[in-house]
Amino acid sequence: MDINYYKEYATLERQHWWFKVRGKIISRLISASIQNKENKPLTILNIGAATGKTSELLSKFGTVTSLEYDQDCCNYANQQFNLTIIHGSILDLPFKDEEFDLVCAFDVIEHVEDDLSGVHEMKRVCKRDGQIVLTVPAYMFLWSHHDVVNHHFRRYTLKSLKDLVKKSDLLTVRATFFNTILFIPIAIFRLLSKMIPDKIIRKGAGSDATLHTYDGLISRILYRIFSWELSMLKLFNLPFGVSIFISLSKNNS
Repeated sequence: MDINYYKEYATLERQHWWFKVRGKIISRLISASIQNKENKPLTILNIGAATGKTSELLSKFGTVTSLEYDQDCCNYANQQFNLTIIHGSILDLPFKDEEFDLVCAFDVIEHVEDDLSGVHEMKRVCKRDGQIVLTVPAYMFLWSHHDVVNHHFRRYTLKSLKDLVKKSDLLTVRATFFNTILFIPIAIFRLLSKMIPDKIIRKGAGSDATLHTYDGLISRILYRIFSWELSMLKLFNLPFGVSIFISLSKNNS
């Protein structure tokens, strides 16, 4: 893939309003759900690390091992950001059984045709008292060019995601939607965009994230609106949204 794609994505991960708030939400939800009574540094596996921003986010919780399927992306991130991202697949994780306290895959399993095998592998490398964290895109009716350009196989409902993890005998610790406040305008845009040629409304890699500048007035407003969910998620789970967060534990009974 063109190196310009990785450069664009690296900038998006670090500067775009959606990625900034998403990172804060994920960090807050992990802090609230991980079972770490001794407050010791965790051993963490970050699957689908891309250009490394999520690994930087997870480093506050312990030592992070990063894995990325795209070899060119690994090379770019390792050279550009002085990271150590391992090339590998969620379907065949190059780690021993029960190696990590926390196993994460942020917006990864929708890229895998056999998502159940991916969840099985995450369970395998997670310690008996560890946790697994997933985020996924929600609702197939929101399917758009954004999903096509990002090589998605599916989007999920909360029920379909819970059904998937149950097949691996995993227990849900917390499950909630997020990106809820902006759900209606995003849904309207996604539905209308199917009737508009992509080249008219999209640039660069073609994902939704390229539709706004990083530091314009609209982006600052959207950042503030999306950030309200940080307070909401302290109090309750959100009933719908563009994305889903789920944290899981092993069934050790």
